[in-house]
Parts: sequence; C-alpha cells; structure tokens
Amino acid sequence: MNRSFKLKTFTMSFLLLIIVLMGGIIFASCFDNSQRASIDVDRNAQVIVDLSIEIDAPQETVWRIQTGIDQWPAWQKNVAQAQLSGPIAVGSAFQWQTQGLSIVSTIREVDPMRRIVFGGPAQGIDGVHVWTITPTAKGVVVHTTESWDGPPVAADPDGMREALTSSLNAWLADLKKTAETAN
Repeated sequence: MNRSFKLKTFTMSFLLLIIVLMGGIIFASCFDNSQRASIDVDRNAQVIVDLSIEIDAPQETVWRIQTGIDQWPAWQKNVAQAQLSGPIAVGSAFQWQTQGLSIVSTIREVDPMRRIVFGGPAQGIDGVHVWTITPTAKGVVVHTTESWDGPPVAADPDGMREALTSSLNAWLADLKKTAETAN
C-alpha cells in the first residue's frame, strides 16, 4: 500500500470517528433534556395559581422543611395531619389534611434540592402542585404553582381560586418563617 492511501484511510476513519462521537453527544444531549422534561400543572385546569416568596435561608434548609412531610403540621397552621408512606421519591404517597380536606397525594417528580411535584384527587378536585427552590445571593426564591380542576371547581372557579391563593400564601409565609427561624 502506498503512503497516500494509508493517510487517506486514516483521515477518513478519523473523520468517521469524529462524526460518530458528535452524533453520540448530540443524541445524549437530547436524551438528557428529555429526562429533565418537567411535569407541569394542568394548564387546562379551571384554576391555576402561581406565587413566589424570597426566603433568607439556605436551599438545603428550605428543601428539608418543605419535603419533611410528616412535620408539616408542626409548622403549617392549616395542616392538621400529614404522613408520608415511603421516601421522597416518585410514586411515594402521603396522606394529609388541610382546611378540613383529607387528601392523598402522590409524588410525581423529584429533583433534589430544586423541585418537587405532587398531586391527586380530593373530594372531586384534581390538584397538581409544583414547588421549585432557586438559590439567590441571600437565600432562595420558592415558587409554587398549583392547578385545580373538577366539578367543585367548575361550580365556583372564583371562590376556588381565592381559597387556593389564600392557602398557598399562608403556606409560603409559614415556610419562610420556619426556614428563617431555623437558620
């Protein structure tokens, strides 16, 4: 074989390897992004409430308090009872009671320290609740979005929106007070 043929073969093999590697990187990138596709609230629901609050506490503290479901009644005025059956993981369920409403929620997504999504039906209301915790220079911003749908919501969407807004504002205020006190 002549030297020119070997060089061309090597060059073409090298280019093919680069193309395969780049394709793999692009494929992996697409796969990673699809794995990170976040579960959202029901954007077609009759009631959707979005709220945020700044908390002067470390992300770890806020995450621990928010995901310490069994401890919710200790720091939330409106939660009478809460019990998690299993770890903070997709598929784990917890029972809780708020405002006289008994709820069984299932964890649908967990991105540790950053995001938790849970939801389920309660007395005809189907709720999906998304919590995100974003670090800032002084602590975190906690953002919550919740959707409600179902016959009770259809019967009084304005009243339900008002009730949900009030409940989430109280939750955020209690979370802020608890996290900042613990800090």
